[in-house]
Amino acid sequence: MSEDVQLYAAILDDKIAGTVQLHLSDKENGQHRAEIAKLMTHPDARREGVAKSLLQHAEQAAIQADRWLLLLDTEKDGPANFLYLAEGYKSIGEIPAYSQDPFGEYKDVTVYYKHLK
Repeated sequence: MSEDVQLYAAILDDKIAGTVQLHLSDKENGQHRAEIAKLMTHPDARREGVAKSLLQHAEQAAIQADRWLLLLDTEKDGPANFLYLAEGYKSIGEIPAYSQDPFGEYKDVTVYYKHLK
């Protein structure tokens, strides 16, 4: 894993309950931004605040890395949209057929940003 990618895990009862990645932009013109990626919670730990805690931890890590613009994308109409909106992320639009699920079905995504300053 690159030093520009930071991985964080939440541990509950000695088990991994969730993970999130923070991707620091390595672009010359993007030293102020980062991307939240792969925020995932184990099904047994859902609705326990794990995703919110991981998201907030990644945001603090971004601040420590002097990154104040965060970007992320998530499945359109998926449950994560509620979390991102509640945490102050702003939707900037949708991209149709952006990704595929494990069964090969194309999924639309919603793209978000948040200023940490």
